[in-house]
Amino acid sequence: MPLLQSYLQDQWVAGEAPHTDLVDPTTGEVVGQVSTRGLDLGSALHHSRTVGGPALRAMTFGQRGELLEGLAKVIHSERDALLELSRTSGGTTRGDAKFDVDGASGTMQYYAYLGKKLGDKRVLLDGESEGILRSKRFVGQHLLVPRHGVAIHINAFNFPAWGLAEKAAAALLAGMPVFSKPGTATCALTHRIMELWVDSGLLPAGAISLLVGSASDLLDHVGPQDCLAFTGGSSTAAKIRGHAAVVANNVRVNIEADSLNASILGPDVEPGSDTFQMFVNQVVTDMSQKAGQKCTAVRRIFVPNDLVEAASAALVERLSGVTVGKPGEKGVDIGPVASPSQHRSVQEGLEELGRVGSELWRGEAPEGGCFVRPGLFRVEGGLEAPFVHEHEVFGPAAAVMPYGGSAEEAVQLAAAGGGGLVVSVYSDDPEWAGPVVLGLAPWHGRIHWGSRKVHDQSPGPGTVLPNLVHGGPGKAGGGEELGGQRGLSFYLQRTAVQADRGLLDRILA
Repeated sequence: MPLLQSYLQDQWVAGEAPHTDLVDPTTGEVVGQVSTRGLDLGSALHHSRTVGGPALRAMTFGQRGELLEGLAKVIHSERDALLELSRTSGGTTRGDAKFDVDGASGTMQYYAYLGKKLGDKRVLLDGESEGILRSKRFVGQHLLVPRHGVAIHINAFNFPAWGLAEKAAAALLAGMPVFSKPGTATCALTHRIMELWVDSGLLPAGAISLLVGSASDLLDHVGPQDCLAFTGGSSTAAKIRGHAAVVANNVRVNIEADSLNASILGPDVEPGSDTFQMFVNQVVTDMSQKAGQKCTAVRRIFVPNDLVEAASAALVERLSGVTVGKPGEKGVDIGPVASPSQHRSVQEGLEELGRVGSELWRGEAPEGGCFVRPGLFRVEGGLEAPFVHEHEVFGPAAAVMPYGGSAEEAVQLAAAGGGGLVVSVYSDDPEWAGPVVLGLAPWHGRIHWGSRKVHDQSPGPGTVLPNLVHGGPGKAGGGEELGGQRGLSFYLQRTAVQADRGLLDRILA
C-alpha cells in the first residue's frame, strides 16, 4: 500500500502511524495512505519564511513568471498520466479531469504571461504619487511589496490540480513561498504534480511545501506576515478564522466557502430560442460536470411561472441522456462523488430535496463505490423554502423554483442564498435584466449574463477564469482570488511612503 509523503524543508518526509486510507471512489478499494503525525510543521514554516521567501523576493516579476511558465509546462508534459490518475484517485471522467488539470496549467500560464508584462520590477506602484499639503517635492506614494511570510493554502478535495495551481500561481508571482495542504480524499493527484515539480529542478529552495493528510497543528505556527487562503465548508472556515494563533497574529485570511449559486431565467425568453437553449445546456453541464462537485455549480433554478413546464421538460429531456457510470467507460458523463463521506452527505441532501420538493427526474447509478443517483426537483414556496436557500447539496442535484417573473423577486430569491460565488441571468431584455444584474452585484462575486448574441461563446458560469475574480460575499466566504493582477494583492503589503519626490524616484527606478 503506497504511503504518500509530504514535501517539507525541501525533502520528502513520511508521517507516523496510524495512517489515513485513500479510497478509489469508483471501486471503494483502498489505493494509498497518508499521515502527518510526528511532522514538525513549525520548522517547516520557518524554513519557508527564511529560505523560500528571500529566494523568491530576490527574483523579479519577470523571473517569477518564467518559473510559473516552467511549472505549467511540467503539468502539460505529463497531462495524459495525470488525467488517468485523476480517474483512479478522484473518480473523474476524462472530461472532468481535463477541466481540472488543464485549468491548472492554463492558470499558471496566464500568471506567467502577467509576470512577463510586469517585467524586471520587484515593487509595484499603487496609483500615482500625490503632493502632501502645498509642497511640490514632498509626496506620498503607495507601494505594493511582498509580505515576509508564507502563503498557506488549505484546499478543497474537488479540484486537486487547479486548486493547487491557481493559488500557487498568484502567491509565487507576488513573491511569497507556498505551503499547500490539499483535500485529503483526492490528494494523490496534487502529490504527483508536486513530485513532477520537484524532479524538474525548477523550484527555488523553500519555494513550495506540500502537506498531505490532516492539517495537524499547522495553524498553531502561523505568524503576522503569513497569508492563509482556505477553500471548503463554512464550519471549518469559522474554526480557521477563530483559531487562537490566527487571531493573536492578525493573520491575513481569505475564505471561499459554501455557495448556493442560482440560475435565473428571464420572463422574455421564448422556449426553444438560443437564450433558452443556453440556459438549459449550462444548467445540465453544471449538474453533471465533476458530478456536481463544483463550488460554482448551480443549485437553485428560478423560472417564471408561465415557463416552468417548458423549462422543466427541456431540462428533463437533456438530463435523460446523461449516463452515470465508471469513469473509464465510453459514454459516461457522471462518475462517483469523491469519497465515502461525500457520498453520505450527498445522499442525505438528495433525500431532503425529495422531502421538501417533488421529483422531476432521477438518474440511474451503479451499485457500490461512491455513486449517487443525480436528481432534479421542483420546490415551491420561494422565500418560504428555507432548505434550498440554506443548504448546499454538493453533488449532481438542483432545484427548479417557480417565481412571478419580476426583477425585484428574482433578486430577492437569489440573495436569499446569503451571498454566492456566481449567479447566472438569462435574458435578452436589458430593461428587465439591468435591474437584476445590478441588484445581484452586491451579493455575488461574479455575474454571468447569457443572451442570444453570446449563446455559443460562453464557457458557462461554472468555469472560473484567471482574469476574473473568484470569490463572493456572505455565505460564499467573503473572499476573493484571481482576477488577474488583483490576485496578487492578497500576498502584497500596501504601504504609503512619504518622501522627497526625487529621492523616492531614485529608489523606485
